[in-house]
Amino acid sequence: MDSDSVRGFDRRRLLGWGGGLAAAGVVAAGAPLVGVRPGLADQAPTDRIPPDTRPGGAYDRFVAELAAQDRFSGVILLSHKGRTVLSRSYGMADKERGIRNHEGVAVNLSSGIQPFLSVAILQLAQQGKVKLTDTVGTHLTGFAQDIAEQVNIHHLLTTTGGMDAPELDLQRVFHSKEEVHEFNRQWTRQAKLVAPPGSGNQAHSNGAGAGLAIAAQIVEAVTGTKYWDYVHEHIFKRCGMTGTAFSTRPQWLTDEHIAHSYMLQADGSRVDAVRNLDKGSLKQGKNPGRAFIGYATDDGFATAPDLVRFAHALRDGTVLDPPYADLLTGAKFPRVPADGSTPAHPSFTGYSGPIKIVSGQWLIGRGGGTGGSTANWNIYPDSGWVSVILSNYDEVPIVEITQQELKAITGQP
Repeated sequence: MDSDSVRGFDRRRLLGWGGGLAAAGVVAAGAPLVGVRPGLADQAPTDRIPPDTRPGGAYDRFVAELAAQDRFSGVILLSHKGRTVLSRSYGMADKERGIRNHEGVAVNLSSGIQPFLSVAILQLAQQGKVKLTDTVGTHLTGFAQDIAEQVNIHHLLTTTGGMDAPELDLQRVFHSKEEVHEFNRQWTRQAKLVAPPGSGNQAHSNGAGAGLAIAAQIVEAVTGTKYWDYVHEHIFKRCGMTGTAFSTRPQWLTDEHIAHSYMLQADGSRVDAVRNLDKGSLKQGKNPGRAFIGYATDDGFATAPDLVRFAHALRDGTVLDPPYADLLTGAKFPRVPADGSTPAHPSFTGYSGPIKIVSGQWLIGRGGGTGGSTANWNIYPDSGWVSVILSNYDEVPIVEITQQELKAITGQP
């Protein structure tokens, strides 16, 4: 397939998301790989609503049963071409105050907040303020010479910078935004280069998190604005994401529209993370309430409808011009599971997170998990679906839930 054909195919897929609905739209699937047949999206039966996605369908019943067993608390949402097909809320957002979960409640996304960092960088790229080939030293000082000269923005966004960084102290309690910001500035400058940049996917190392924090600092250096403020003004606000924010601990404690995170304990009980900073999650010992505020890599809050709005905003050019929306979600290189196993579906890395081909269509996904919260949101650009799963419980069977979602939407077993 020549380059003109690739561009034409991307544009057809991008514009095809709308389906004639004024409010519809979703993110472009990104540059297809050689061998993908042009026009595939136009030939797909995109307007059919599978029975298993509807209220009372198999997916709805599966999550309802988990909630009845107290294995799920939170919100699920399925949207097709801008219209809500299924929306359910279960459990309590704040047990102490008797506030139930509902669509308008924001849940901690953990690392699911990371795609907004890539959007911020690509906004600056389309304005000509940064290049993806810019090295760390182009915009920042204080880093080891090899990192400053060899690690570029593309490496940072694909977590292939080849860096490692000191272990984080998960017990530390932060007390201000300034303290969080200064910690990240100092922590990233302790990073060391341990592998050639671009040589492999190091998404599970401390260096990957440090790399994303460095990318956020590049946003700050170029714009003269704190990362939180930039993302609020140029992404959340522009998309109409009124329930999404990097909220502080005091806001988390007082705002009834922010779900409290309930961490599973060894005795089977659950404790409120933000009200019990001395407690940690069962497996990691992590408590997101200790952070005071999240940064580029963790602990932003979003509502389910806001994540659908973000998908629409990507499709219609609200936050990125179409070529840069394609670049955000385009496949950069194949993903290899950490255990070396073969993935169930062809899987790739994009700036937004993992990308798969399932049942002949692209699936752009992003998940996250921390003490007391689990999140996953998927965009199906070829058929117009957006799925959101937000839980204010940790240790929920998220793999099983997403498998049921996938089966309901695509029919894939």
